Amino acid sequence: MEIGIGLPNAVRGVEREGIVEWARRAEEAGFSSLGTIDRIVYPNYESLVTLAAAAATTERIRLVTDILLAPLRTNMPLFAKQAATIDRLSRGRLVLGLAVGGRSDDYEVSGVDFSRRGAIFDQQLEDLKRLWQGEGHGFDSLGPPPAQSGGPRILIGGGADVAFRRAARYGEGWTMGGGPPDAFAEGVEKTREAWRSAGREGEPYTMALFYFALGSDASDKARTGLGDYYEFLGDYRDMVVESAATSEDTVKQYLRAFEDAGADEVICFPASTDIEDVERLATAAL
Repeated sequence: MEIGIGLPNAVRGVEREGIVEWARRAEEAGFSSLGTIDRIVYPNYESLVTLAAAAATTERIRLVTDILLAPLRTNMPLFAKQAATIDRLSRGRLVLGLAVGGRSDDYEVSGVDFSRRGAIFDQQLEDLKRLWQGEGHGFDSLGPPPAQSGGPRILIGGGADVAFRRAARYGEGWTMGGGPPDAFAEGVEKTREAWRSAGREGEPYTMALFYFALGSDASDKARTGLGDYYEFLGDYRDMVVESAATSEDTVKQYLRAFEDAGADEVICFPASTDIEDVERLATAAL
């Protein structure tokens, strides 16, 4: 199982060091991927722009949106061009984890019909492949062409049955945007069932995530960073905070549990901008 690390792009107060230097240290430490979290109505750094910055300071590590709220990007030629640009500049390192999300305020401020997000997403998945393959508009005129043949890898997020069908039809696999290992194991089985039903060969790629904070003030960092981001959940916010791995032993336990549940990769997302947590996580996980 591969182990990635998230960028603190959704931690309030993050600055340049928390993106550029974090990315450089993560690659040097040996992590497989850099991940981003997506929101609109929050002072986070936008995911695609963040990964473009990370691409410029790294050479090997994959760049993963985990996940990107695709239906909020309604200009499809532009969205396809942005993704292809990052993929080209990074020499084929972009992985698009895509889903619809569940926050109506993100849709309201974007002028997108929240009730139609599933239908919009289905059409987007069709359009992305068509645009990257140069069909219809001719991507040579929209370009640059993505470095990966057919476009960046796509993973589908979500826990509804339709998400697993989308993963089998359009993606290379499925990603779970938060939850315990036992729930992930159920999702892996549903993904594999959908994969077989769709007549896909091989096995789907599966990805999980969990939050972490390490160091002497780990619990305080988790409470501040995650508590702020998940304020909208009300009482459930405390459950998210308490689920964060705040010790090396807990990091190891989570990684073992997700590996046993069938994960091909786990991305550990930081709850703070403390850049020393990159090395702390590497010591615990790699």
